[in-house]
Amino acid sequence: MSTTIDTTPTTQATGRPAPHWYTRLTGSGGAFVGLAALFVVLSLTTPGFFSSSNLLNVLDQATVLSVIAVGATAVIITGGIDLSVGSVLALSTMVLGWLSHDGGFPMWIAILAALATGALAGLANGLGVTLGKLPPFIATLAMFSIARGLANLITDGRQIIGYPDWFFQLSSNRYIGVLSVTVLVMIVTFAIGGIYLKRRPGGRSLYAIGGGKDVARLAGLKVKKITTMTYVWAGLLAGLGGVILATRLNSSQPSAGTGLELDVIAAVVIGGASLNGGTGRIAGTIAGVFIMGMLRNGLNLLGVSPFLQQIFIGLVIALAVMADVLQRRTK
Repeated sequence: MSTTIDTTPTTQATGRPAPHWYTRLTGSGGAFVGLAALFVVLSLTTPGFFSSSNLLNVLDQATVLSVIAVGATAVIITGGIDLSVGSVLALSTMVLGWLSHDGGFPMWIAILAALATGALAGLANGLGVTLGKLPPFIATLAMFSIARGLANLITDGRQIIGYPDWFFQLSSNRYIGVLSVTVLVMIVTFAIGGIYLKRRPGGRSLYAIGGGKDVARLAGLKVKKITTMTYVWAGLLAGLGGVILATRLNSSQPSAGTGLELDVIAAVVIGGASLNGGTGRIAGTIAGVFIMGMLRNGLNLLGVSPFLQQIFIGLVIALAVMADVLQRRTK
C-alpha cells in the first residue's frame, strides 16, 4: 500500500498551507523590503543621493504626501477612493493665502480656515457617496474639478507669495539637525492614524465596512456615518497638506497638488492596501510614501524627464495592483 506525502509547506500555528513567496512579499512587509532595496540601489547608482542634505530633502518632500496618504489609507480600507485630494489641497492653500493676505486675518485663523475647507470638501465627498449614492470615483472626481476651479477663482489664477517668517520657518528650521515642525506633524499624523486603525474600535470598523458593507450594517455599524467621517478625515488631512506645502514654498499656488492623487494612491497601494477594501496598514503606507519619495528624488537626480516619471509611476501602480490580485487569488 503506497502512501502519498503532501509536500506543501504549512504554518506551524494553523496547519494550513504556507503562503507562496510572492504572497509573503505583498503587503507592508514587502513594501519595506522594496524600500530597503530601492535605498541601496539609489545609494550605489545615483550621485549625491546618499548625502545628508539630499536625504533631508527626501524627508521634507515626503511631508505633504505623508499626511494626505494617511487619510487616503482610511478611505481605501473602506473600499472607497478619493481622487480630489490634490485639488482640495490647492483650494485649502489658496484659502490660507487669500485670508492672510487679502482678507487681513491673523495667520492662525487662516490656518484653521484652510483645515476647515479641506474638511468641508471631504464632507461633500462623503455625503455624495452615502446620501447621493454616487460611486466614490464619481463623487470625488466631481470634487476634483470643483475644488480646482474654486482654487483658481479665488485669485483669478494668480499665486500668493510671501508669508511671515515664523510660518516659513515651520518647515525650514531644524531641531537636532533633522526635525522641522512639519516633519514632526508628519510623524504625529502617522502615529495617530496607526493607533486609530489598529487599536480603536472605530478604526477596526473601517476594515469591517471594507470587507462587506451589508455585513457591517447587520453587525450594528453605522456604515453611512462612518464612511462620511472617513472622507471628512481625508479632506482635513488634504487641507493640512496644503498648509504644509505653503510653509515649504512660502507661497500659495492654484496649480498646487496637480497629479498628487496619483502619488497618494500609488503610495497606499504599494504599502499593501487593496483597492477592493478591507486591507491596509499605516506602516505599509509609510513605506509606500518613502518609496515614492525616493523614486521621485532619484529619478530627478538622474535627470529623467518628468513625463517619463509619470509613465514609470503608472507602471508601479499597475504592478502593485497586480500583486494584490495575485495575493487574493492565492488565498
